[in-house]
Amino acid sequence: MGFFKKKRKNTPFTTSEVQKTLHKNLEFTAVEQYKLLRTNLDFTLPEDEKCPVIGVTSSMRGEGKSTTAINLSYVLAEKGSKVLLIDGDLRIPSIAKKMGIDSSMGLTDILMGKGAQISDFQSTLLNNWYILPSGEIPPNPSELLGSNRMESILSSLREKFDYIIIDLPPVNIVSDALSISSLITGMIVVIREDYTEKKDLEHCFRQLNLSNVNILGCVMNEAKSEGGSYGKYKKYRYYKRYKYYKQAPYGEAE
Repeated sequence: MGFFKKKRKNTPFTTSEVQKTLHKNLEFTAVEQYKLLRTNLDFTLPEDEKCPVIGVTSSMRGEGKSTTAINLSYVLAEKGSKVLLIDGDLRIPSIAKKMGIDSSMGLTDILMGKGAQISDFQSTLLNNWYILPSGEIPPNPSELLGSNRMESILSSLREKFDYIIIDLPPVNIVSDALSISSLITGMIVVIREDYTEKKDLEHCFRQLNLSNVNILGCVMNEAKSEGGSYGKYKKYRYYKRYKYYKQAPYGEAE
C-alpha cells in the first residue's frame, strides 16, 4: 500500500451533484442528445463486435469527458444492455465523486489481484449498470492501463457485458489514453464549446492517429443552440469554434 498515493477523500452522496450529472435528471434536450449519441454508436461500431470497449477522452481537462462517459453508459444500460463503466483516469478520478459512490475499492484493486469482484460494483439505479471506480491512485497509471493484466481483465469482462465504457485522462497531458489504445474498440473525443482551443484539438487527433486509435467520433459539450425554445439548454453537437482556457497541471488539486 505504501507504493500508492494517498486516496482523496470520497465525497458523500448528494442529490444535487447527481442531478447535475446523470442523464435522467437533465433537461429534455440534453437527454435526447445522449440518446442520439447512443444511436450513432450503432452506425460506427463494428457489427461483429461482441462487447465494444469504448474509451472516452478529451484534449485537455474540464471538457466534460467524465460526465459524457457516465451518461453514455447509463443510456446504453437504460435500453437493456449490460454495461460496465470504468474510471480509467487513475490520476484524477471523478466517476465515484460524481455518482456519490464509495471509491475505496476499484480498478487498481482488480489489477493488483486484491480480491475485488465485479459483482461488488453493481449500480443501485439500474441492475444491469455496473460502475467500477479507480480504486487507489497508483504511481504508474500508464503502465497499468497498457499492461498484460489489463488486457486479460478486459478480455474476461467482455464475456460478461454488452458494452464497456472507460473514462480516460486527456490525451494532451498524459499518455494513459494512448497506452490502452490497442485494447479498446474505439475512442470518443469530448470537446467543450468556447473552451477547447483548436490547436489543442488538432494535437489530440495527431497523437491518436499516430497511435492508430480508431476514433469513433466527437461529442460537442455545452454547445449553444442556434435559437428557439431550447436555446437555454445544454446540448451536444459537432466541433465548430474554440477559445483558449488556461488549464492547471494535470494531477494537481483543482
